[in-house]
Amino acid sequence: MSGIHFIGGEKGGVGKSVVSRLLSQYFIDQGQTYLGLDADQSHGTLARFYPEFTRPISLDSFESIDQIMESALENELQIVVDLPAQSERFLERWLEESGVLSLCEETGTHFSYWYVVDDGVDSGRLLQRFLAEYHNQMRCIVVKNHGCGSNFSAVEAVIAANNPAPESIDLPGLHAETMRKIDQLSFNFWAAQNLKDTGTEHLSLMERQRARIWLKKSHQTMGGVLASRHLQEQLQ
Repeated sequence: MSGIHFIGGEKGGVGKSVVSRLLSQYFIDQGQTYLGLDADQSHGTLARFYPEFTRPISLDSFESIDQIMESALENELQIVVDLPAQSERFLERWLEESGVLSLCEETGTHFSYWYVVDDGVDSGRLLQRFLAEYHNQMRCIVVKNHGCGSNFSAVEAVIAANNPAPESIDLPGLHAETMRKIDQLSFNFWAAQNLKDTGTEHLSLMERQRARIWLKKSHQTMGGVLASRHLQEQLQ
């Protein structure tokens, strides 16, 4: 079965693209057929770090965004869609007018929205609005990105106020200078751990070790979410 994974959140600067890269690397490392769709045209993050797996889409065009469902139904694969900030109005129109969620249910296509937040009050407020609209319509996973804060009390209060509470994960942060260097070198997360050719610029041994430990922890956290979905299917 195919899976569609939207990586979003209305607030900018909360690490949506880092989460998109992490999930992309997870599927590649697991040997799963993977496609990245880059809707964040201002940054083009997936196209930059995973160009061989990625193509752009435009949320302004149904013909373009329809690639998501068409690709999911043509082949069994995992699709990661990197969304820009303030994209909910475009997504809502496509979901409603195209009956996307009902089509996913009919075809057995998994649909998940990974909602990324920092520890700001604005993130809690925007999350509350998002959950009020979508929590009962789709699988929502709240990603508390500890690379962008440490006190998530405002977000956790919003999560607790929902019944049932949405799924949530705590994503560890990577040492800021190590992440900056990875981005500067345009390394995907495999290269960050493994490239050490003395003829090219690369991370130091300890930077590679930090990246390796962080990626392992992050993938364990994400893998737990994906495994829980698989378990739920077996019990149904």
